[in-house]
Amino acid sequence: MGKLALHWKIIIGLILGIVWAFLSTQLGLSKFTMNWINPFGTIFINLLKLIAMPLVLFSIMKGISDLSDTTKLGRLGLKTLVLYLMSTVLAVAIGLLLVNLWQPGKSASEEQRIVNRIAYEMWVAETKDVEVLDGKHLLRDAAYAKYHDSAQEKLSEAAEAEDVQTKVASVKEKESGPLDFVVDMVPSNIFTSLSNNKMMLQIIFFALFFGITLISIPRKKAQPVIDFIDGVNDVFLKMVEIVMAMAPFFVFALLAGTMVKMAGDDPNKMIEIFKGLASYSLAVLVGLFLMVFVAYPTIYYFLARRFKHKSMPASYGYFFGAMGPAQLLAFSTSSSAATLPVTMECVRDRVGVSREVSSFVLPIGATVNMDGTSMYQAIAVVFLAQFHMVDLTIAQQLTIVLTATLASIGSAAVPSAGLIMMIIVLQSVGLNPAWIAIILPVDRILDMCRTVVNVTGDATVASIVAESEGELIEPKNWDDYELEELTDIEDR
Repeated sequence: MGKLALHWKIIIGLILGIVWAFLSTQLGLSKFTMNWINPFGTIFINLLKLIAMPLVLFSIMKGISDLSDTTKLGRLGLKTLVLYLMSTVLAVAIGLLLVNLWQPGKSASEEQRIVNRIAYEMWVAETKDVEVLDGKHLLRDAAYAKYHDSAQEKLSEAAEAEDVQTKVASVKEKESGPLDFVVDMVPSNIFTSLSNNKMMLQIIFFALFFGITLISIPRKKAQPVIDFIDGVNDVFLKMVEIVMAMAPFFVFALLAGTMVKMAGDDPNKMIEIFKGLASYSLAVLVGLFLMVFVAYPTIYYFLARRFKHKSMPASYGYFFGAMGPAQLLAFSTSSSAATLPVTMECVRDRVGVSREVSSFVLPIGATVNMDGTSMYQAIAVVFLAQFHMVDLTIAQQLTIVLTATLASIGSAAVPSAGLIMMIIVLQSVGLNPAWIAIILPVDRILDMCRTVVNVTGDATVASIVAESEGELIEPKNWDDYELEELTDIEDR
């Protein structure tokens, strides 16, 4: 396996992890897996998170210190934010189009949907400042009285679910003024921000502020600080290489633990979970597939079509292959923040984006760009409405687009953060936030898939920005060496 490319090693680790999970559930080894294998997966994520925050800090500082003037910084920032916003809106639009054509929520039986509908109307009656969205009132119709007890039981079950209560409570705590988002971007203590993986925007703000100030003072005075930043940045990049050397084993442990958590001692449990939400899960997966293999290539082709490489007939195909390690890690960790160190390595050394651009664009993308998550929310919210016989108007669905887009900005780049965002979106259109309990069983697997889209979107935007700035250069043939050897490429 010594000469096998890193992404193939990771794929083997993924497959073996899934196989072991099924075998361990079949043989009653779930407890062994959770006690002796899963901890290594947790260690892996912790190591990546340990590196991610300081790497973002010093990479942005490094990128800005390499700029000769602040004009280019403003240009980079504008292009980056516009492209991220465009891709997020596109992702939500594709999701809404797909869910309205597919209508996965209507795959349930008529009787089940009637019970769900009456439960929804009961929730509206108990909730202040909320009205029935489509004007229908089955609860008042005597013909549906036989469903009342079942509906009340279903409403109580959703409201009492411990996971749901915790997430809804966390959203209520965050309800605040319109400018609190801006206030939250500015840290009062950078060391506190560095210790919290959910404060990525504060790290980015500080790094930008520090970097801009650094290049605004005389170069002679700034040079010692710049040299220090360069050295520390290189140290963290080396740490990424060391961690990645063990990535295949860590990925095996991570996938084995994740699958066993879902299945317990019943190997059929995962299959049953997906059977119950098959139509919804397929709709999400098809939407994510379209984003990666249709939307991004189209954007890439039209906005970065000048990028050519001798060995590739299609530039996006080469780009997709180059991003393999980052995409596989995104799938394993479900965290674009934890994957960020590897994403930066792949984009810089495999795709050919300059360090100046990758250090600036990717950390922002890990926080601001949540294409996969935004699409998933659009599909999930409309699915839940269909599942409860609630007809959403075009205006209400446009509200979903706006809310999902805004909610994605600054959301934590950590596993299952999308559920918190979904509660916000459900509340914005007057639907029961406790409905997330319905899709909770498949959220982890879908989270793994949508994180791949998030990371791919970050890399696509970075490539386009680099091409527009003339900072996209032909890399060496990355099939000939491992990721840990990539930093031997000339410093770009």
